[in-house]
Amino acid sequence: MSRLFLRLLDIMRLRSGPQDLPAGWGLTIVLTLAYLAEGFIADQVLNESDSAPRSLVAITIQYLATSALLTFRDMGSRLPQTLSALAGTGAIFGALSIVLVMQATPGATQPALALVWFGAFLWSLAVDAHIYRRALSFTMSLGVLVAVLIFALNFIVIETVFSP
Repeated sequence: MSRLFLRLLDIMRLRSGPQDLPAGWGLTIVLTLAYLAEGFIADQVLNESDSAPRSLVAITIQYLATSALLTFRDMGSRLPQTLSALAGTGAIFGALSIVLVMQATPGATQPALALVWFGAFLWSLAVDAHIYRRALSFTMSLGVLVAVLIFALNFIVIETVFSP
């Protein structure tokens, strides 16, 4: 377990990629369940009324887009490791977001906390870009483009589906 965590941290430091994780669907399923559970917990901390469906939709869009891209590039065999990398790093970033939310004081201006939150968001986007770059054999700039487009697609769908 600690070896897996260290590999995920290496991915987050952009030193390794999804191909360095164990292959197979078993790990993907376990990490996806952890990612979903952590997403539900994080959303509950934020007191969102429709947090569980939002998390489920966001993860589903990310997985479907990743699957479509890998299939289109005839790299479907990379899917389990790519999803494992996305889920594992996503769960770690989610845990970090829970810690940051717990530091927030409602109604208070906290620019340092906002800056840390924004930095964590950018780091998360860079890690996703790195994962896409490695999985799809792209340049980093194309990896960033893919990560931003998937983020934008997620944002648009969630705002459309869940806005009052």
